[in-house]
Amino acid sequence: MIIPSIDLVRGRTVQLVGGEAEAIDAGDPVPILERFSIAGEVAVIDIDAARGEDSNETVIKDLCRRAQIRVGGGIRDVETALAWLDAGAAKVIIGTAAAPELLSQLPADRVIVALDSREGRVVTHGWRTSTPDSVLARVAELKGLVGGFLVTFVELEGRMRGTDLDRARDVIVAAGQARVTIAGGIATAEEVATIDRLGGDAQVGMALYSGELGLAEAIAAPLVSDRDDGLWPTVVVDELGAALGLTWSSVASLDRAVERRQGIYQSRRRGLWEKGATSGATQDLLGVAVDCDRDALRFTVRQHGDGFCHLGTRSCWGEDAGIGRLSRRLARLADEPESESNTVRLLNDAVLLSAKLREEADELAAASSRRDVTEEIADVIYFTLVKAVAAGVDLADVERELDRRALRVKRRPMESKQGYSG
Repeated sequence: MIIPSIDLVRGRTVQLVGGEAEAIDAGDPVPILERFSIAGEVAVIDIDAARGEDSNETVIKDLCRRAQIRVGGGIRDVETALAWLDAGAAKVIIGTAAAPELLSQLPADRVIVALDSREGRVVTHGWRTSTPDSVLARVAELKGLVGGFLVTFVELEGRMRGTDLDRARDVIVAAGQARVTIAGGIATAEEVATIDRLGGDAQVGMALYSGELGLAEAIAAPLVSDRDDGLWPTVVVDELGAALGLTWSSVASLDRAVERRQGIYQSRRRGLWEKGATSGATQDLLGVAVDCDRDALRFTVRQHGDGFCHLGTRSCWGEDAGIGRLSRRLARLADEPESESNTVRLLNDAVLLSAKLREEADELAAASSRRDVTEEIADVIYFTLVKAVAAGVDLADVERELDRRALRVKRRPMESKQGYSG
């Protein structure tokens, strides 16, 4: 799979050749992250921190709230690693400080060890210092302590002349169950596909920034199809993961969908199909995922208008139900300020809404039977969603915050505040 990378110097996105010469200044990392995160996890490397010159901490913490990122650069102790994990980093990338003593204190599945390699030997201190250690020996030493390795072939980095697939194969085999990400020189979809078939991921920067490799092309690289027309079945889901329908994608439709960040598919009869172009039921494309067998796609979208189905329903299996549907219904009522519904009254009366939230929370706390607890939870959820709509908060925003909190390693003591002792 493709792992796009964002390297930061003084708060700006750059691309370096050989880790030194600045070849590209791509500016603000936020729009770049929004584009790259369609492909999944993005590697964000603090070059300043890695050099010991400064830090992009504030910028990266903001990026942690926007997408799934793996953070590297300047992480040299347990406290810093844990701080990034608690800030919402999906994984941390640890370089020269990666010793068994440090790694044993961290959750292995969320740690990647960075090994910078020149001619098979590990180099350190910004690629300036050679060591006698071989990359394969370091992998053998540490593979039981981490979830993955990032191996960069520094003599190839930023030059787009191709990577060393033979060395990549050796590292992937040596790492066993630890997932290997290869970086350095990768410039073609064929290289991404080969690394994927070997069991690794391809971290790509320069080729994406320069336009030598398209993001959609990189996402599609590992895909296969058993159809004569080469299409891939594409499951379309909303932000909450609820299935909206099944359609098809091609190289052309995927390229246009990723470029425009819209729901665009390949009709088997009519060619390229932009969802909602005539009906108004458009889609914002939030993410594209390749399945485990590399023969199907999942599009995560934000659905607008009446729904996905041509019959006007939310999904091709009819209307959905539950919290997602309730949230959308409440949002629609917010656009009807003259309505006499109780929901509109709550939306327009912050004092009443606050009182009802406290009232229902107290009733839930006092409930004991299964039926009473169920009913009181339903009440609390309703009033909570009204509060969310009033504040312009989407249910997907809440889910992202819950997912971010689940990434925390250190936990605060679970104690009641003054005045809430029971």
